[in-house]
Amino acid sequence: MRVLRTQNWFVPIMGSLIGTAWVALLLWEQSPYGRYLEHGRWTELGFAAAICGAIPGGDILLPGLLYAGGWLLMLAAMMLPTTLPLLQRFDCLAATRGDRVELIALLILGYLLVWLGFGVAAHLLDAALHAMVQRSDWLTINAWVLGAVVLLIAGLFQFSRLKYHCLDKCRTPLSFIMQHWHGITPRRDAFLLGTHHGVFCVGCCWAIMLLMFVVSTGNVGWMLVLGGVMGIEKNAAWGRKLSRPLGLALIAWGALIVGGHLKPTKYETILNLETGKAPGFDVPPMLLARADEVIE
Repeated sequence: MRVLRTQNWFVPIMGSLIGTAWVALLLWEQSPYGRYLEHGRWTELGFAAAICGAIPGGDILLPGLLYAGGWLLMLAAMMLPTTLPLLQRFDCLAATRGDRVELIALLILGYLLVWLGFGVAAHLLDAALHAMVQRSDWLTINAWVLGAVVLLIAGLFQFSRLKYHCLDKCRTPLSFIMQHWHGITPRRDAFLLGTHHGVFCVGCCWAIMLLMFVVSTGNVGWMLVLGGVMGIEKNAAWGRKLSRPLGLALIAWGALIVGGHLKPTKYETILNLETGKAPGFDVPPMLLARADEVIE
């Protein structure tokens, strides 16, 4: 009966947590403050700009807080569902313990902190790229290059050994728990179990998460799609077979973007026959036939 009560407790609590994160993201996206989910002009106008001007270091502090809050919501919505098998097995393992709720909370905390660290690194990289674009006229005109590069990198990573090593670890939660859970120092072990699982999860999914910077970090629809892809890869029986087709699709997407922007430029050929009558100059018939416009 104790195990039954534990399982009945686990499903609604985790479902409520994940569902609340999705609802919060959707409401945030639809609100007048939806732009704060993006990684761009957070503090240039509106209420956020007023706060940034009123407090010391506001132009750094406030964007950091907004980013951390939005990223944690994204993690709760997109990544917690992918780690439910691990959490459910750990919950069964700790079913007879009086501190099982605290241990699960510490596991989730460790997991989210690793992803938050990745998010901070990704944000700094994104900020550096924005600064680079602002300093380069060529990148300003050809900003599509960055998106195409991210798509190609994400696609190629789907074929890497690191991808499959981390994916195999994430797809075997029970053996993962047996390897990292000792129970001698339960709180520490639970937290470290979460961090270790987070490291392998980041190693498996970091490239897919970077796609949020391409398709729009504040788009809940794309969050749902990418979260579903990662969940299938990690948890579905056939999920491992999805990785290579997904890689091919991402490479093709990036190649289409490159091809679409590298179309040959069309130049018009205009011949002035009056000028062509100058001494010593004879207009070749082939050039005359190919001219777009002829001035008599």
